[in-house]
Amino acid sequence: MWFQRKKNISTLTDDELLQKHKESADAESFSELFSRYVPLMYGVCLDYLRDEDKAHDAVMQLFEDLLHKVSRYEIGVFRTWVYSVTKNHCLQILNKEKKEILIDFELNVMESEEILNLFSEDNVQEEQIDALNHCLEKLPDNQRVSIKHFFMDEMSYADIVDETGYPLSKVKSYIQNAKRNLKNCIDKQLT
Repeated sequence: MWFQRKKNISTLTDDELLQKHKESADAESFSELFSRYVPLMYGVCLDYLRDEDKAHDAVMQLFEDLLHKVSRYEIGVFRTWVYSVTKNHCLQILNKEKKEILIDFELNVMESEEILNLFSEDNVQEEQIDALNHCLEKLPDNQRVSIKHFFMDEMSYADIVDETGYPLSKVKSYIQNAKRNLKNCIDKQLT
């Protein structure tokens, strides 16, 4: 009987497994779904963390975290969602370790380091802090909320999505636009 049940679970689609887990908190369904993406997740973790043991630990931590939290999320395509969650998890690990994160930016996306330095509050003058606070208040609500969560609260994209209900693509856009708008506003304030 158990063997037959296991066989049936392995034939279900990702969406069916996810739905089954959401409806009954069935750990076996989530385990089957998760195991399908372990190679992808391990690869992402290895790319970011550059250490096999840390990558393995990160995947295991994600399993423990997601088992209980996955039912709270609206997930369109599980593969895309789990990739984003894995990447954000690795970025949080690197941020906690205060390691430099190497990311290949396109030139048109690259932001000024001045804004990023203002959020770090290292060697920042009072005039710059005043300009930052003034310009933060001028941002649209969605940009201000997203950038404050990202830089000041050190939340990941996934955490911001969970906190605000904004779609992931919008959160990324809000943060990029907020950085650009802040740079322009602060430049005007300080000149």
